[in-house]
Amino acid sequence: MSILINKNTKVITQGITGKTGQFHTHGCAAYANGKAAFVAGVNPKKAGENFEGIPIYASVKEAKAQTGATVSVIYVPPSGAAAAIDEAVEAELDLVVCITEGIPVLDMLKTRYKMQGKKTLLLGPNCPGLITPDEIKIGIMPGHIHRKGRIGVVSRSGTLTYEAVGQLTELGLGQSSAVGIGGDPINGLKHIDIMRLFNDDPETDAVIMIGEIGGPDEAEAAMWVKANMKKPVVGFIAGVTAPPGKRMGHAGALISGGADTADAKLAIMEECGFTITRNPAEMGKLLKGLLK
Repeated sequence: MSILINKNTKVITQGITGKTGQFHTHGCAAYANGKAAFVAGVNPKKAGENFEGIPIYASVKEAKAQTGATVSVIYVPPSGAAAAIDEAVEAELDLVVCITEGIPVLDMLKTRYKMQGKKTLLLGPNCPGLITPDEIKIGIMPGHIHRKGRIGVVSRSGTLTYEAVGQLTELGLGQSSAVGIGGDPINGLKHIDIMRLFNDDPETDAVIMIGEIGGPDEAEAAMWVKANMKKPVVGFIAGVTAPPGKRMGHAGALISGGADTADAKLAIMEECGFTITRNPAEMGKLLKGLLK
């Protein structure tokens, strides 16, 4: 089983005619069931054309009606990316995955407001996407490092997502799903949302949860895990000391003092039953140890 996406998911690429959209759509279509999964692109100026056999439609609503797609992935430039999210939400897709980084904060504030009460879930922006190994990947994750299995991975950092997955694969532990939620201050799905999904997934046995400095999200997820999670969790928080006494992690992370530092978050996670590490090279080994 998996969370959010599987081999039967049908995907629309918003921004399919741009260089980035074409590069990653090509890669995703070549992975596992991708050829059947990526069924449409959107560009109102190029409707009726196609990219490598994938038809291009004038709108998300039309693409959904013609193909039955329920998910979109966005590679639209920052100035238009929030509007692209809005279009996917108005088309009532189940999930929109926004890879674009650098979206103006005010644009995202307006988009998050518009999403209230809507059915569409948002992953990102400024995220690497998600993958269900050997079935489908949506986004920019390198498919070759993943292996089908029973470990869930959720992270704000794309690079550390790959690091955790690579360690697990080398240890012979595959992944049920790996999800990069992105490091922007205003985003969609949070750690707590993904942890709920992994907890409910009968084919996920344990989880690696990776956070960053800034904001309350990891602490809120940790407290939920303490009260509800029935599976072991390894936790890591990215953050390096930098003058003048602040911590820096992902470019999108909020920098402040107090309970949102790396050490404070790790302490909360440990109190909530996580097996924590301050060395990212140990994430896979710790997780394998918990399974014994």
